[in-house]
Amino acid sequence: METGILLENGTNELEILEFMIGDNYYGINVAKIKEIVQYRRVTPVPNSHPFVEGIFMPRDVMITVIDLAKATGTQAAGNPDTDMLIITNFNKLNIAFHVHKVCGIHRVSWTDIITPDASINTGDESITTGIVKIDEKLIVILDFEHIVNDISPETGLKISEVEKFSSRERNDVPIYIAEDSGLLMKLISDSLRKSGYVNLDLSYNGQECWDKLSKIGKDHKDDVKQYVGCVITDIEMPLMDGHRLTKLIKSDDVLKQVPIIIFSSLINEEMKVKGLELGADSQLSKPEIGLLVEEIDKLVARN
Repeated sequence: METGILLENGTNELEILEFMIGDNYYGINVAKIKEIVQYRRVTPVPNSHPFVEGIFMPRDVMITVIDLAKATGTQAAGNPDTDMLIITNFNKLNIAFHVHKVCGIHRVSWTDIITPDASINTGDESITTGIVKIDEKLIVILDFEHIVNDISPETGLKISEVEKFSSRERNDVPIYIAEDSGLLMKLISDSLRKSGYVNLDLSYNGQECWDKLSKIGKDHKDDVKQYVGCVITDIEMPLMDGHRLTKLIKSDDVLKQVPIIIFSSLINEEMKVKGLELGADSQLSKPEIGLLVEEIDKLVARN
C-alpha cells in the first residue's frame, strides 16, 4: 500500500482507510496497517473471547482475527467470498480485523476530525475516537487499541511495571499529558501518580495541550521549566496530533527547552525517525509504562 504521509513532519494530517461493516462506514489510520488481504477461513480457538474469530498463519506468523461486526455491535452478516482482513501492527502486536468491504484511502487533517460528545462517547467505555465527514458520509474512527485491550487487557499498558515505583516520595514537577483515549489517559495518569508524579495536567487532544503550553510560554519566558517539567503526548489525536504538537513546542523559542516524550502504540523505526526529526526527547511504545516512568525520571533530573 503506497502512502507518503509518513515521510512528512508535523503536517497535522493523516491518511484514513475507509471500510464498511454492514451499511456503516468506519476508519483506521493507515499508519497502523501492514496489509489488506482477502478474507480467508480461520482456525477457531476454544474458550477465546467472543470477538475473536480465530487465528491464521500467513508466512509463518500467527495472527489473531477479530470480528469487527461483533466488536461494534453490528448485526449485519458478512460474505466470506468478498470480505477483507485488515492486518495491523500496533502495541507490538500483529492483529487482523475482519471487515465487509474496503472503500479507499482519504487524506485528512486532524482538525477535520470531530471528537464525539457525551451523548456518544461514554468515557472509558467508548471505542470511538473521532468522526469525520467525507463525501457526505460520516466515517467513525475506531479506537482499535481499546478493542484489543478489552479482549486481552495484558496487551495494553503493563500496569504491574509501576509497582516497583509505588513507595517513592511525592514529586511535584508539573507534567502535561495529551492523550485522546479516556481509558488510556486514566491508566497513564493513575500509573504516574502511583509512581510519585502527582502534579499532572490532562488534555484530550494536542490543540488543548498546545493552548495551555503556549500561554505558559508567553507568561513565563524566564522560568518556563518551573511550570512545565515534561510533556507526554500520544500521536493520534483529534484537532492536533502529537507530531504537530511536538513540532510547535520545539519550534518555540521559550518552550523548546521542555522535554517531550512521545508515548504511542504507533512507535516503529519509521515513526522514530520522524519523531527524532521533530525534536522529541524520547519515544516509547504504549505498553511500556515502566519505561515511561524511567524516562521521565531521566529527563526531569537532567533539567
